[in-house]
Amino acid sequence: MSRMKEHQQVEWKESWRDEYLKWICGFANAAGGVLVIGRDDKGKPIGVANARKLLEDLPNKIRDVLGILADVKLVTKSGKELVEIHVEPYPAPISYKGEYYYRSGSTKQELKGLALDRFLLRKHGRTWDSAPWPGVSVRDLSKAAIDNFRKRARESGRVEKAVLREPAASLLEKLHLVEGKYLKRAAVLLFHDRPERVSTGAYIKIGFFRNNVDLLYHDEIHGDLFTQASKTLDLLYTKYLKAGIRYEGIQRIETFPVPVDAFREAVLNAIIHKDYAAGATIQIRVYADKLEIWNPGRLPPDWTVAKLLGRHSSQPSNPDIANAFFRAGEIEAWGQGIDRMLTACREAGFPKPEIEYEQTGLWVNFPFPPDVVALANGERQGVAGKPSSGKSSGKSSGKTPDRIVALIHENPQITLPEIAARLDLTERAVEKQVRKLRELQVIVRVGPAKGGHWEVLK
Repeated sequence: MSRMKEHQQVEWKESWRDEYLKWICGFANAAGGVLVIGRDDKGKPIGVANARKLLEDLPNKIRDVLGILADVKLVTKSGKELVEIHVEPYPAPISYKGEYYYRSGSTKQELKGLALDRFLLRKHGRTWDSAPWPGVSVRDLSKAAIDNFRKRARESGRVEKAVLREPAASLLEKLHLVEGKYLKRAAVLLFHDRPERVSTGAYIKIGFFRNNVDLLYHDEIHGDLFTQASKTLDLLYTKYLKAGIRYEGIQRIETFPVPVDAFREAVLNAIIHKDYAAGATIQIRVYADKLEIWNPGRLPPDWTVAKLLGRHSSQPSNPDIANAFFRAGEIEAWGQGIDRMLTACREAGFPKPEIEYEQTGLWVNFPFPPDVVALANGERQGVAGKPSSGKSSGKSSGKTPDRIVALIHENPQITLPEIAARLDLTERAVEKQVRKLRELQVIVRVGPAKGGHWEVLK
């Protein structure tokens, strides 16, 4: 022990106190460890005066208070007698007088609230999405959502055709989404049109920001999880992201600042690994030069971002949800989502996404390529294939009226404030241009000011 340092599985104490049973509890609930009595804070052996008495008393005390067995040893270091308490990791949760502790890094943490719920579920071999939910029956689920799953699973070939022809109740049972007479929480999230019944934040928010505090416009995406994934993808690329436009001969080529495949993997990862017990929403923040996705999820115990970015085993936070997405062909294999996201950006020649982990969740940040941003803002492509600020005529010119028409063509429901935000103009300037376009009968407004839409006539 003389060369070891305090870390995840080693703790030093100068003398014994009964409160150190909490440290032993933390070791048993985590990866196990050794509590050494008779070393100072720097690890120097100072010895224990009552070492032999502790050798007799501690095994019984640990057993009586914690209900576990520990290997208590008397060792000699530098002529000093020390007591080492070796604790094995326990598969069942261990409590100290009704309190649960967990060893994390070199600290002891008391588990409370959601952290305690997650810990107890994990120790019992359960996950949040696998718990039964008595408030919803098969009849309450969305037929359209289940039919959509049947279609996707039939195309993927990952569910037997005979199973897909069975009634909804049988299909859900084959997908392991039923426990006894109850549906699991995962079934409600996957196939109910209001999954907020089991998780308050079971929807996605997306917004366009001028800066970190100035929100220009936003949307909420509700519905079953499959619908949330597809609608989020569609909405981002039709309303929130501006494509860089260039021409090769007469061919018009559009390039978005985030590869579709990369964003799709990021959204699916967020949905599958989200901590639904936290009650927070997945949030997507779009800026002029970047896109950020925040997912209120947690990495497995003792994982780091480095491990997440490297080769790792699959440990989905919500395995029942992950299984349904796999059977539907939405994900290729568990544990490969991050790698597929990075690969999509690399193959497109785009910047590598940045991943940050904090106690409240996981951030995935997509910086936009400057050349794509320049093209999206109206600069045309020069002969060398790089953006230039020269003027041109026609729809590729990047003039404000043409850009307004292009935005309306992409999204007929777009509002004037949204157009102003996309073009970085004042609303008054946009109103003036729109008024001219209507006078020239290039565009027309159909329906009321609220709830209507635009049509491009020329």
